[in-house]
This record gives sequence, structure tokens and C-alpha cells, in this order.
Amino acid sequence: MTGTNVTETAPPTSRKALNPIVKLVLELGPLALFFGVYSKLGIFAATGVLMAGVMVTLGASYAMLRRIPIMPLVTAAIVLIFGSLTLFFHDETLIKIKPTALYLLFAAALFTGLALNKPILKILFDGALHVTEEGWRRLTWRWAFFFIALAVLNEIVWRSQTTDLWVKFKTFGFLPLTLLFALAQAPLIMRYETKEDAPGNDL
Repeated sequence: MTGTNVTETAPPTSRKALNPIVKLVLELGPLALFFGVYSKLGIFAATGVLMAGVMVTLGASYAMLRRIPIMPLVTAAIVLIFGSLTLFFHDETLIKIKPTALYLLFAAALFTGLALNKPILKILFDGALHVTEEGWRRLTWRWAFFFIALAVLNEIVWRSQTTDLWVKFKTFGFLPLTLLFALAQAPLIMRYETKEDAPGNDL
């Protein structure tokens, strides 16, 4: 009797995701250090601490997830590039335009994804949302224009205000604006939400 080869497909394993509180701490940690060091030692020391902080954040993310989410990776790369230039040329303007470059990079990536019909926003959210393709398309348009608005706002603030005020706005302004915008997308997300299982939240 000849046995029949049956290939069993293992059930897909849910992708690990950070606990929201842990994720928030990792995102806010470098920024809090930047603000704290700036108030004591100035912009250049704060820039060095910010660079070290994002590297620690990446290491912690990898240790817990065995991967590095794309958005923190891109953010860290921009921080390291502009931070290094700031320290090398001893020019605080370079660290001030870092948010502008970062937000414009995200916006350009989203517009490129729309043109190529690729769900780049889904990658940036790292499995945190489950919506239909139409939902991703609408969310992508909204987030792309929001990132452009943040870039313009950063340019207005650093060019028209003191370094002290810019640091405070960078620390206490961008995150609340982003959270408010994200919350404002809830009706759209609920409208296009799918019934897929959410990623694991073990950490």
C-alpha cells in the first residue's frame, strides 16, 4: 500500500506587537531625554543624547520583537544623519530641519505608494490596523497631507521663534497633534475595518 504524502500547512503565527504602553515609552523616551538635557546643557548636548536614545530604542525593539519596525528605523536614520551634521558643523539649524525632512520623507513615501498601488501606510503602522484596501487608500491620502502640514508647521516655528520655544514645541506639540489627528481617523477606520485577528500583544 502506497502512502499518500500530505503536506500540512502550519497555521500562520500572529506577528508580535509591542504593548501600547511600552511602545509609547520607547517613542517618548529619546524625546524626553532631549528636552531634559537641552534645559541643562544646551542644544548640542541634547542632540547627542537624542541620537543615543534612538539607538537604544531600536535595540530594545529588536530585543523584544526580533525585528525593527520600519517607522522607528527610518526615524532613527534621519535623527542620526541630521544629528551628526549638527554636531560636525556645530549648527543647530540642521537639527531643527530634521522634523521637516522626516515628515516630507513619510509624505513622499505615501504618495509614491499611492502611485504604485502599494500599501505603504500598512507597513508604517506595522500591523496595528486592519482595514480594507479602500480604507488604506483613504487613510494614506489623509496621513500624507498631515505629514506635509507638520513639515510646514515645523518650518514656521523654527524660523520665526527662538530655539527654546522650538524645543518645547518639538517636545510637547508634535505628539499631541499627531495623537489628535489619529483619533480623528477613528470613524473612517471603523467604517472600513476588517475582521482579521489583531496581532499578538504579548510584550
